Amino acid sequence: MSADEIVMIADEDNNPAGSCKRSVMRRKGLIHRAAYILVFSSKGEIFIQERTLTKDIFPGFYDICTGGVVLAGETYEESAERELAEEIGVTGVPLDFLFDFYGEYEGQRVWGRVFKCVTDGPFALQEEEVVSGRFLSIGEALTLAEEKPCTPDSVYVLSRYASLNPNNE
Repeated sequence: MSADEIVMIADEDNNPAGSCKRSVMRRKGLIHRAAYILVFSSKGEIFIQERTLTKDIFPGFYDICTGGVVLAGETYEESAERELAEEIGVTGVPLDFLFDFYGEYEGQRVWGRVFKCVTDGPFALQEEEVVSGRFLSIGEALTLAEEKPCTPDSVYVLSRYASLNPNNE
């Protein structure tokens, strides 16, 4: 994560509309793209991360998704694979597309593409971005989101997933 990373900017219809530094995108609240990955264990539990206090947005919050901003020149899929490798050290797992969404929160505007994958690890957490991580049941993750500060976009993603997949299929 770097304020100088060049990220993809999108328009209201999710068409590419240029690129700029991450810091500029954050400061101006430009529409951007992000990949979100729900990481499940073979038992159907979801991997939850605690973010570092140095994150540029929602420092110290819990994050129900692995993922991040799509860089200039990247597809959502490439971003998802890169983020899995960087944040939790997972490579070579199939990604299943779930849904796209548009969200606005805390002055940020994002087009998100949501994937899921199944892996039991091993995990190698990126110390610059992730303090800790653990698996929880979906019910426990939803309760966590009510009781602790969680990134609002990841709460939306999990809530939507849970409503579409009541049996976690």
